Amino acid sequence: MTQETFAVAAPPLDRDEAGAPGRRAQKRTAVVSGAIGSALEWFDFAVYGALSATIFPVLFFSGLGAAGGLIASFATFGVGFFARPLGAVVCGHLGDKYGRRPVLLGTFVLMGVSSLAIGALPVNQGVTIAAVLVALRFLQGFSLGGEATGAQLMILEHANARQRGFLGAFINIGSPLSQVLANVTLVVLSSSLSEAAFLSWGWRVPFLMSIFLVLVGIFIRLRLEETPVFVEHKAASTESVSGLQVLRSRPGTITKLMLVRAGSNVTFYTMAVYGLNYLTTSAGFVQSQAFVIVLVANGVSVLFGLLGGRLSDRIGRRPILVIAILAQIVAVVCFFPAAATGNVVLVTATVALAISGVQFEFGSQPALYAEEFPTNMRFSGSALSLSFSQLLFSAPAPMLAAALASTGNFWAIAAVNVAVLLLSLVCVRWLRRNHRAELTEIG
Repeated sequence: MTQETFAVAAPPLDRDEAGAPGRRAQKRTAVVSGAIGSALEWFDFAVYGALSATIFPVLFFSGLGAAGGLIASFATFGVGFFARPLGAVVCGHLGDKYGRRPVLLGTFVLMGVSSLAIGALPVNQGVTIAAVLVALRFLQGFSLGGEATGAQLMILEHANARQRGFLGAFINIGSPLSQVLANVTLVVLSSSLSEAAFLSWGWRVPFLMSIFLVLVGIFIRLRLEETPVFVEHKAASTESVSGLQVLRSRPGTITKLMLVRAGSNVTFYTMAVYGLNYLTTSAGFVQSQAFVIVLVANGVSVLFGLLGGRLSDRIGRRPILVIAILAQIVAVVCFFPAAATGNVVLVTATVALAISGVQFEFGSQPALYAEEFPTNMRFSGSALSLSFSQLLFSAPAPMLAAALASTGNFWAIAAVNVAVLLLSLVCVRWLRRNHRAELTEIG
């Protein structure tokens, strides 16, 4: 089968134009539900990432020394990614068998409860509390393994082919928006509280705030109906495919999608997580400056996430990926020289270019993944591809950067990042051009 098999000469008619106000309302509800769910899931991940780079080594791992505590803290951050493939297998199978809606409700509640529990943990209590922290991170990762893909499919399977990229982008901009909200919260808390107060209780506030998003999200998701694509599939067939069956039947597709996203995963977590530590411990920036740099960069990247999704509907997914990867390569090469100048504006511009490149790519990713799998394995296949990519490339990125930095070889960090970006660039050519096919036609 050639790469052009799924190409369509002209965009299909907008199914919403056939006159279903109820469906249009459900599409809007799906977008709002997905955006709120994405915001909660990634807000908690963003807060944890920022704190794991700054104060968690002191609060939970002080007995391991500065370098050991930082690596251990990043390791607990990585645990969330190790749990994601399991969440992808379990939630993906349940979502392909019973529907997207019930799975999304469960993952949302699980993430909220886990985050509240992290905010209530005592500190400086040794290995027991550290183990509890690891367990809660595991539950966060498990829930995100199902939520990240399920929310995407809830939108995409309500949308028509001409809007998939743009509407899907609203899910992934939840990540930079949550980074903005997380960093605003941390900047306000760290600058308005004394250091002792921030270390005592201020860091808990973002986790405890999750309760408000959980309540709003549950209210909205209870009003959401199952996707028409899934309902149509279940009416025609009772066949469902487990995550393990998808791994056996579509290993090439999963590997391809995993590697295409690998470079951007490394870029994001090197810049937004390890970068915070580097700027405050090696480059001479104060903590509030580092938070503001990441805040501004993520704020700018929101626009590029929406732009990437919109343009991918018009020119295809592959050109978007090429542009995004090239922009990241430039930014990664420039980051350490820019940081060495101590110029806040220059560093902010460099980090903004990197993260905007990431979000420009991520804007097209939900539609790209959905278009690679048929309905009966779309949840499992998409979730596994995304989760494995983040397990293998996102989770180790801050730890590897910290380990390389301990040798004083900062250029090695950039070299590793660029190498993975080049690998992703090579893999882009393997993608199929089927961005205008209806999801019901893909098999």
